[in-house]
Amino acid sequence: MSLKPLILLPDPVLRQVSKPVERVDGGVRKLADDMLETMYDAPGIGLAAIQVGEPLRMLVIDVSKEEEPREPRIFINPEIVASADERSTYEEGCLSIPDYYAEVERPAAVTVDYVDIDGERRQIEAEGLLATCLQHEIDHLNGVLFIDYLSRLKRDMVVKRFRKLARERPSGRMVG
Repeated sequence: MSLKPLILLPDPVLRQVSKPVERVDGGVRKLADDMLETMYDAPGIGLAAIQVGEPLRMLVIDVSKEEEPREPRIFINPEIVASADERSTYEEGCLSIPDYYAEVERPAAVTVDYVDIDGERRQIEAEGLLATCLQHEIDHLNGVLFIDYLSRLKRDMVVKRFRKLARERPSGRMVG
């Protein structure tokens, strides 16, 4: 396992639509392990492959509490197939937009079809933080960021701030 550099706003890679994973093999498993290590190191609760420069429809999540054992979950080719009418609001952040948080309203529950790390088709019904995290990470796979749910004024201010920061850092990317 190894840490991967995180892609940061305003890198246009974050706006790419990710391609489906054709088959689950050793390379996909290694990427999942690297993504989990990177997510835990950051620290975060979710990470999409595009955030480490891999435009594949794959994400990792662990919403366990700090004092609980880790519960890593890997979702390959996830697709939201149903959403609740009920809405919930969470303060969201993003490893690709460090140190910025905002309240985002999303469906309170979702049903997601996906492939697991063994190549098996699965379905999960998620609510609460897991539902929010799944929606946030699946958005990444479609080139959508949580700041896209904010007012245009707030979004433009965030993008402007991160453009300025990008000019100040050498590569535009960082590890952890």
